[in-house]
Amino acid sequence: MKDKSNFGMIHIYTGNGKGKTTAALGLAMRAVGHDFRVGIIHFMKIWDYGEVNSLKKLGVDLFRYGTTELIDPKNPSPIDFEEADKAVSKAEELMEKENYDILILDEVNVALSFNLIPLERVLNLLNKKPEGLELILTGRKCPKELIDKADLVSSIDEIKHPYQKGIEARKGIEF
Repeated sequence: MKDKSNFGMIHIYTGNGKGKTTAALGLAMRAVGHDFRVGIIHFMKIWDYGEVNSLKKLGVDLFRYGTTELIDPKNPSPIDFEEADKAVSKAEELMEKENYDILILDEVNVALSFNLIPLERVLNLLNKKPEGLELILTGRKCPKELIDKADLVSSIDEIKHPYQKGIEARKGIEF
């Protein structure tokens, strides 16, 4: 039986280091091991990420929004705004239905920093969060307003990364 007596917190994984999504996925994996229902909304992540197949095998519901094109943060295309809007709409819908114990908004902070969605809309989402829903937001450049509302904030700093040596992203490690 699930003990949800202390559920309902907001987590943020932010910072310039690698591992924000990985931390959220680790939490999802742990929760599924205790029979919790987990939903994940990917903002701007439509590529062939290794976790997609793993999450399906675990029974995690995954909703993916974005395109295969890189976004120019200074000049996003109309489709980038549309996809980000769809992702937030899906989060609003899932929160309203209350079918999940944990909902992860992966890279929502980056969507905010690219101005693809208004901060007020995400703050409104946090304010409407059902009492027992554990909500996780990931992505670098998290706005202070979200940090102020969160119960747990972890900043993952980059000290050293293979990119600095010219090593490209590796299948199974970075994606």
